[in-house]
Amino acid sequence: MASFSRHDAEKTLKSVRWPLRLTWLGLLTEAVVHSFWPLLTVCLLVMSALMLGLQDIVGVEIVWGSAVISALAVIAALIYAARNFRLPTRDDAILRLDASLPGRPLQALTDTQTIGSGDAASTAVWRAHQTRMAARAVLAKPVPADLQTPKRDPYALRYMALLAFGIALLFGSIWRVGSVSEMTPGGAGLAAGPVWEGWAESPRYTGRPTIYLNDIDAGELAVPAGSLITMRMYGEVGALTLSETVSGRTDVAAVSDPAQDFIVVRDGDITISGPGGRSWQVVVIPDQPPEITVLSDPSASAMGEMTLPFYAVDDYAVEAGEARFSLDLASVDRRYGLTIDPEQRPELIVPLPMPISGSRAEFEENLIEDFSEHPWANLPVQVSLSALDGAEQQFETEPRAIVLPGRRFFDPVAAAVIEARRDLLWSRANGPSIAQVMRAVSYEPQDLFRKETDALRLKRVIKALEIHAKHGITDEKQQELADDMWDLALILEEGDLADAAERMRRAQERLNEAIKNGASDEEIAELMQELRRATEDYLQQLSRQAQRDQQQQPPGQQGDQQNSMQMTQDDLQRMMDRIQELMEQGRMAEAQQALQELQEMMENMRVTQGQQGQGGQSPGEQAMEGLSETLREQQGLSDQAFRDLQEQFNPNAQAGENQGNEGRNGGQGRGTEHEGEGQGQGGEQDGQAQNGQQGEGGAQGSIADRQQALRDELSRQQQNLPGAGTPEGDAARDALDRAGRAMDGAEDALRQNDLAEAIDNQGQAMEALREGMRALGEMMAEQQQNGQPGQGTQESDQRAESRDPLGREAGNSGVQGENSPLALNDDAYGRARELLDEIRRRSGDTERPEVERDYLNRLLDRF
Repeated sequence: MASFSRHDAEKTLKSVRWPLRLTWLGLLTEAVVHSFWPLLTVCLLVMSALMLGLQDIVGVEIVWGSAVISALAVIAALIYAARNFRLPTRDDAILRLDASLPGRPLQALTDTQTIGSGDAASTAVWRAHQTRMAARAVLAKPVPADLQTPKRDPYALRYMALLAFGIALLFGSIWRVGSVSEMTPGGAGLAAGPVWEGWAESPRYTGRPTIYLNDIDAGELAVPAGSLITMRMYGEVGALTLSETVSGRTDVAAVSDPAQDFIVVRDGDITISGPGGRSWQVVVIPDQPPEITVLSDPSASAMGEMTLPFYAVDDYAVEAGEARFSLDLASVDRRYGLTIDPEQRPELIVPLPMPISGSRAEFEENLIEDFSEHPWANLPVQVSLSALDGAEQQFETEPRAIVLPGRRFFDPVAAAVIEARRDLLWSRANGPSIAQVMRAVSYEPQDLFRKETDALRLKRVIKALEIHAKHGITDEKQQELADDMWDLALILEEGDLADAAERMRRAQERLNEAIKNGASDEEIAELMQELRRATEDYLQQLSRQAQRDQQQQPPGQQGDQQNSMQMTQDDLQRMMDRIQELMEQGRMAEAQQALQELQEMMENMRVTQGQQGQGGQSPGEQAMEGLSETLREQQGLSDQAFRDLQEQFNPNAQAGENQGNEGRNGGQGRGTEHEGEGQGQGGEQDGQAQNGQQGEGGAQGSIADRQQALRDELSRQQQNLPGAGTPEGDAARDALDRAGRAMDGAEDALRQNDLAEAIDNQGQAMEALREGMRALGEMMAEQQQNGQPGQGTQESDQRAESRDPLGREAGNSGVQGENSPLALNDDAYGRARELLDEIRRRSGDTERPEVERDYLNRLLDRF
């Protein structure tokens, strides 16, 4: 036999008959779709328009014009289908299936051998080839149809028609198609026949859909109170009549009016009489008033911020709420300046926070406000909460007696000033007596005030009080004096100190006063945290000072000082943990004694450190310290911009501010000059600046001005940067140039109120500053290595000389070395991991604003 037999080929084709049939069916579907898609598109669009009732909205001329256009489109679609449709054959299916197989085996089975048919070897090879192709053909799978028609339908009209038809199925009705017959020439009588339509629209705040009454059978109909009923009647006037008892109207419109609208206010009936009429028994779903409850008495932080938890519920949603505070005069301890009758003041009204997302039908929230500067702060008041729903129904709680939380002052002079301020705001008639008391308090200012400027400020307030008390204190002057006294009390309480040692001492004093005066657990915990931060700042200053001084001292003297000051940071941490544990257990006397021991120990360390030789700083060390300060202030500006960005998207959110961190005031440390002082270069600003910037520092114009001042300071530092001509010095200058350009971009963005762009530029500036500091540190390390004698000092002595007063090994340029025990502390790594985990958690919180989550994701990408 010269070739694979025809019988064998047919037998093989029979084995793939089902793949062939399915492939043919796919070809048929493909031909129908490719040819009839215009007709299907026209039909779906026409059906969608009819089901949605568009023919009842527009004029009859437009309906007939659309009908003619649709008919022409159908004819054109049929012509297109006739020209393009071709019924697929079995051979087409074989070719399609064969093309999907390797080597086209089906085609090979039908081929014949034309060359070498007389050669036995050639014939054997040919038969083996056909046998192999037959084995491949048995593995054939049906080929799916290609239903895509992008070339034939470039504007996706078929998808538009399918979408319109889906909308018609959801919101339309197939019965509306029949209204087209009423528009025919023979259907004029039918078009004039009596028909009606009706809708029941629930109030928008309920969130319930509108009910199409034609689809509702006669019977009971439940709708919310205040629902709008709209009825439309067509055809002969009087053929259909409407009667209802749900609106409570006395001047009911004529029952035969073709258009009637009324509001459902009570249970009743709605009846349409006439052909196709219907009747419903309407049941009103009452709208329950909202409810709101105070969950517990308010709590207050050490800084006086009040937190009042509350719970609100409504059957639909609480629209708004407010808290009203009124003075509880009967509960006030009427002593000293409170003995006279108070001046009349309006109720203190603040809006309640509402959930930004989610349901407002039931929720818990916290009212967070700071009333420390209000005249009623720390006085008995009565608070009542009210809630309002969408139906204008209001619910108000019974007055609850509380003490309006406010900031407590533990410095005796500051507390006296605040009490005088309270008496002045209670009644301006207290002005003369307040002036006398304050003069008595400040009789010997040298024993009360840390700075002469504070005494002068109080003297100026007393003089103003005496002058205006004689001629009458106006409302404006009363508020001005109260503001001056508040600012003075803040300065006396917190101090305007930039020095870390003095700040630590003040934190210790404030905690000691809080223990004596029986402060709350929250206040003591916050003051303890402030002491921890101040102590850490002070230890960092000691470390930098020890590094600067160790090269100026003889080796023997350095060893003595190290031995006299040697202690670990864990020792300090354990001492402060012990103090906090004693306070939590209520053992205040022991806690006060332990705090006194800590004060004495830190004072001894400060005195010992001051007795060391104070060698001058090298230009590189000065530059490094200045850049470190610039970096810290840039971080503060970035933190302030980020808090403002949060407030734009979530005014009730807490920015997570650390009240004692270095960047609290947005980098004002170097750019703010205090009265009677030079520039403050420490990590903290005076109390007046802290208080004022909380109200004004959030303005972008103010942040932009400080950003510009920081850019000018960086330019000055660049001019004094050492190491010109060295690779490390040039690298540091390049990095500072990039930082300057990024600061310029941040300033421009801030002036345009583009906080997100400003934060990005500030981040680039900080990264460039770090690179510049790294390059400068490498240059200083190389210079120090070249300048060392290299002999006469044992390795152990060198390690001892490079330690700071806490026994930590300092790295190059006064910062902690990469191999130092502190740098490799597991606790530091753990804190870094916790910070990254918190950033990841917040970036995945979908309730946070998108801009904030983008910023957090950029932080994760960078670090």
